[in-house]
Amino acid sequence: MKPKLLILTGPQGSGNHLFAKLLSLHPEVEGWPMLRDEWQGHHEEPFAPAWERPALLKDKPWKKDIAYMTSISCPYIKSNKPQIPKYQEFITEAKKYCDIVIAIIGRDRNILETQQNRLRDGHTTPQALEQFEQLKDLAPTHYISQELFFLYGADYMKSLEKLLNFPVAWNQKTVIDDFLKMDSNKKYIQPAKGLFDKEVKKACKES
Repeated sequence: MKPKLLILTGPQGSGNHLFAKLLSLHPEVEGWPMLRDEWQGHHEEPFAPAWERPALLKDKPWKKDIAYMTSISCPYIKSNKPQIPKYQEFITEAKKYCDIVIAIIGRDRNILETQQNRLRDGHTTPQALEQFEQLKDLAPTHYISQELFFLYGADYMKSLEKLLNFPVAWNQKTVIDDFLKMDSNKKYIQPAKGLFDKEVKKACKES
C-alpha cells in the first residue's frame, strides 16, 4: 500500500499558504510546517527541489503510515521570475511512490485579479486556469474554497477530510478559530449599491 500525497495548488494569492498550514495540522500529515503568522517563500516548501527536478522524489524516505502534502501556486516565483509548475513530470514521478490526490484552491476572481496586480504587477489567473485543465487527466482532482473556509470554519474542514480522503485536523477548533479571526478578503470589500436594492427593500416590506 502506497502513502497518499495531496498536491495543493491554485492561482497566485488563492490561499496556498492558508491551506498548507491548515492541512499540515494533522499529526499523521507531513506537510509545510509554518507558524500561524508566518509566511515563507516557495523555495522553503519541503518539496520545492522536487518541483524543479521531479526525479529527486525517488530519494525521499516515503513512509506508509504518513500522508504527505505539497503546496505550489501557479505560477510560482523563482529568482524573481514566474515559473509554471512541472505538473505532469512531478505527478508522473510521484505516482511511482504515492497515491495522488489534487486540490485546486478557489477564491473570488475579482479579488485574485486585484491581489495579483498589487503584488505581482500582472493578472496571472488565466495562466493558471490553462494549466489546471490538464490536472484532471493526471490524478483525482477536487476544488476547495477560501471563502467556504471563512464561512463554515471547522465544519468545512471536516467536509474536506471526506472529499479528499485525506487526514484533516478539523477537530482542532481552537486553532481553526484563530485562523478565522483574519479574513484576508475583508480588506478588498468596499461599500456598494446594487441595481435592484430599492426593489429588494420594497419587497421585504411588502412580504
